[in-house]
Amino acid sequence: MQARLAATDLACRRGERLLFRGLSLSLGAGDALHVTGPNGVGKTSLMRLLAGLSRPFAGRVERTGPVAMLDERLALDGEATLEKALAFWGRLDRPADPSSVYERLGLTPLLGIPVRYLSTGQRKRAALARLAGQGAKIWLLDEPLNGLDRQAQETVAAMVGAHREGGGLCIIASHQPTGLDIPALALEPAA
Repeated sequence: MQARLAATDLACRRGERLLFRGLSLSLGAGDALHVTGPNGVGKTSLMRLLAGLSRPFAGRVERTGPVAMLDERLALDGEATLEKALAFWGRLDRPADPSSVYERLGLTPLLGIPVRYLSTGQRKRAALARLAGQGAKIWLLDEPLNGLDRQAQETVAAMVGAHREGGGLCIIASHQPTGLDIPALALEPAA
């Protein structure tokens, strides 16, 4: 099954405020898109709509293939060691070889440390490891580079590249440059 994600005439409303309207996009296997725009314009809301976590005010979203989303809610038990927190998700996701992903993201030396003691960047890398282990063809990455140093940002770019080469697609919502040569969609406030 080929990955596909499309939105047609999408509109998003938060309370009484219309964030955006008339948004359409279509991505297939190997595609990627960088969503940009000022704070509060609706980048995170768009990602939640595309993931199926929220309903659009207008328009529709169509997805073919499983979806994995990375956002600021990292969903890792702060009291557990990193190894146990990732193992919890591993029992659900059944990643092929988590140890290679842990090594690639520099997590191996951190596996015995409780999640609550990890830095912002270390937690973000742990969440990326979990994302990679899900086996989803559609990746929705909301501010994936926040808290990451240059080396970790390059690793994320390489992971996205490999995901696309493997038939996946990716949408990245970020204020930061992605390090990838991909099209951009600048969200504008609704008029």
